[in-house]
Order: sequence, then structure tokens, then C-alpha cells
Amino acid sequence: MRDFLVRKLFEDVASGYDLQNSVLSLRIDVLWRKTLAGLIPADRPVLVLDAACGTGEVALSILARRPKARVLGVDFTLAMLEVAKAKASRRPQGDRLSLVLGDARHLPAADACADCLTIAFGIRNIEERVTALKEFWRVLKPGGQALVMEFSLPENPVMRRLYRLYFDYVMPPLGNWLSGTNYAYTYLMESVHAFPDPGAFAQEMREAGFNRVEVIPLTFGIARIHRGFKD
Repeated sequence: MRDFLVRKLFEDVASGYDLQNSVLSLRIDVLWRKTLAGLIPADRPVLVLDAACGTGEVALSILARRPKARVLGVDFTLAMLEVAKAKASRRPQGDRLSLVLGDARHLPAADACADCLTIAFGIRNIEERVTALKEFWRVLKPGGQALVMEFSLPENPVMRRLYRLYFDYVMPPLGNWLSGTNYAYTYLMESVHAFPDPGAFAQEMREAGFNRVEVIPLTFGIARIHRGFKD
């Protein structure tokens, strides 16, 4: 049932998803994608598997900054992939992006095929997180890395309180209005609060087999990149 509801949510918001995110994040999401792309090797050809790739913003950002990279984008929402495909056709780096319909818990990729696995703001939508993380580990080559970017809350008490005022009371109704739904950004707020704290999620990554797990805070901890390696 949850899979159906999450898929319906993203089908409903796909056409305006990029604009909604830009408005609600004040374009800070652009900087976050640059930071993530900067963690991917630039000195050699790499294959990046971008799980829950959505409209392709992360994948295209990586390709723009890593000319030797190729990206395989996987998403389980056809409407999101259609937006990504149209966008890629208009970008010079789009010819290095392949898109496929698939589930992050059962990735349509061979064992040890990817140099890097990325997923941005998608892991909290998956109830079986450890199952998905083990799948990420499976498709990575030895020495490969997983980069999991997800929303969080600032650690500083004052910043946390101020951010909660926006995130809990301003963002949901504004986001729902922008998306033309009465639930999409209410769900986002609730799903972020239900997500494990950074230490607990780092432990889940270790349970899935990742080593050298670290957490990189973004913008006072509003978001974080969880990084782990397949040693």
C-alpha cells in the first residue's frame, strides 16, 4: 500500500517538481547537488547508478561536473522518468545519461557494475531501508562508494527551532499549494521526521556492509550526505 501511495504522490507532482523544490529550498538544493557531485572521482571514467533519480536533476548535475562519468538513472515512477528524459534531451551532457524504470530495492543492474551509487532524497521513502542499502552494496564495485543525500534537522538548538517553524508550518501548506495537492508536502515533512537520526542511519549503512561511513552536513544540517565505501 505504501508503494502505491508514494508512486501516486510522485506521479501527481512530477510536472512541477523541479520548480517546487527550487522555490521551497530557495535554490539551496543546487549547492547540495554540486557538493554531492564533487565527491565523485573526476580523474577517470566512472559509472554512477543514481537510484530514485526522479526528474534527473542529480544525474545531470553529476554529468555537468564530471565529463568522464556516465550515469544510469533508475526510478519507479514513469512520470518522473519522462520529465528526466525530456530534460536530458535538451542538455549537452544528456547523451551520457541512461534511464530505466526500476525499484531501488531490486536494482536492474549486475553485481559490482557501478563505481558510485547515489540517491538523493529518496531513501526515506523506502520502508525496507537496509534491504535497499544491501542492494546498493551489491551493485558497487570493490572500492566503490554510496552517497545518500537526505533531509535532516540542524543540530544547533536555536537553528533547529527556527527551521522547524518553517519546515513544519510554512513549507507543507505552501508546497501543497504549489503542487496542486493537499498532501504531498505534508507527507515530505512527516517522512523527514520519521527518518532515523544521522547516527542511527550510519549504523544501518554499516549493517548493510559499508565501511568508512561518514556524515557530511549541508547548510547547518538541513540536509546531510551519508557516505560509505564497499571495501
